[in-house]
Amino acid sequence: MVRRPGLSVRLKLTLSYAGFLAVAGALLLAVVWVFILRYVPDKDQGLLGISPNRYLLVRTFAPAAAAAMAFLLVFGLVGGWLLAGRMLAPLTRITAAARLAGSGSLSHRIHMEGRRDEFRELSDAFDSMLGQLESHVAEQRRFAANASHELRTPLAISRTLLDVAREDPTRDRDELLRRLQTVNSRAIDLTEALLLLSRSDRRTFTREDVDLSLVAEEAAETLLPLAERRGITLDVTGGATLTSGSAELLLRMVTNLVQNAVVHNLPAGRAGTVTVHTEPDGDASVLRVENTGPVLPAELVPTLVEPFQRGAERARDPRAAEEHAGVGLGLAIVQSVVRAHDGTLDLAPRPTGGLVVTVRLPGTA
Repeated sequence: MVRRPGLSVRLKLTLSYAGFLAVAGALLLAVVWVFILRYVPDKDQGLLGISPNRYLLVRTFAPAAAAAMAFLLVFGLVGGWLLAGRMLAPLTRITAAARLAGSGSLSHRIHMEGRRDEFRELSDAFDSMLGQLESHVAEQRRFAANASHELRTPLAISRTLLDVAREDPTRDRDELLRRLQTVNSRAIDLTEALLLLSRSDRRTFTREDVDLSLVAEEAAETLLPLAERRGITLDVTGGATLTSGSAELLLRMVTNLVQNAVVHNLPAGRAGTVTVHTEPDGDASVLRVENTGPVLPAELVPTLVEPFQRGAERARDPRAAEEHAGVGLGLAIVQSVVRAHDGTLDLAPRPTGGLVVTVRLPGTA
C-alpha cells in the first residue's frame, strides 16, 4: 500500500512532549500572575512607599518568564526527542523483525528482555505468531511435497502399464484394464481426500445441528460388512449427542475413524472389537472410538495425524488393506475436520493394545 510521507511517531511524540511542557509552563506563569501580581498595587509609591509597583514587577518578571518559556520549549524538544527514542526502541526491533518475516525469514525471533509492558507483550505475541507461522509453512511445504509424490506415483504406474501394453500387444488386456482401474481409483481417492482436506481447512461449510450418535450409526452401518468379514465386533453405544457443523464432514470424520479402527485391528479370526461411543459432557459433545490391536509405541501415536502417515509398525490385515487401501490422509482429515469445528482430538494407546480416539466438539444449547 502506497502512503504519502508524514511525520514520524518519534517526532510527533517529541512535539507533544514539548507542547505539553510549554502549556504547563504557561499555566504556571498565569497562576503567578493571577494570584500574586494582581494583588500588587499599581501606584507610583508602591506598597507602603517602599515596595515596587506592578509596572516595575511586570517589567522585571516578563523577560525572566520569556527566558523560562524558551528554556522549557528547548528542553521539551531535546528531552522529548531522547525520551521518545528510548521508548520507541522496542518498536524499532519489532519493525525490523516484521520486515525480516515479510522477506521470508520466519526463523528470526525478537526475544525482548526486561519486565513485562505493552511493547514486550507485543514482542512475545509476535514471536509466538512467527513460531506458529513457521510451523504452518513447514507443514504446508511437507504436505505439498508429499502430495506431489503421492499423485506422481499412480500416474507413473499408469504410464508404465501403458508403455508395456504398447510394446507387448499380446499382453492380457483384461489384466491391464484391472490394474489401470485400481491405480486410477487410488489417484481419484487421493484427489478427493486432498480436496476434502482443503475444504475443511478453509471452513467453507454451512453449520447445522448434527446428532453424532446418528452419524456414528450411519458410519458403522457402512463399514459393518468389512468388520464382519474380518470377524470384528462393531458396537455403537451412547445417546443423542448434538453439535453444530457440517453433517457431511462429520460423517467423513467418523467414517475415517471407524475404518481406521477396523483396518488397524487384530488379525482376522482373533475376535477384535471396535466400540463407538457418543455422549454429551457439559458444554461439549464427545465421540470416542476404541479398538483392539497390537500395543502401539508411545512415540508413534503423535505422528498418526500427520498427512501421508500410514501407521508404520501397526497391524494391518492384508485383505482389508487391499480392499480399503488408504492414502495416508485418514487421521489428517479427522484432525482437520475437528479443528474446523473448533474441537479437540486426543489419541491414546490402550495398555492392552489398540487405540482410543476421543473427539470433543462444542455442544449445542
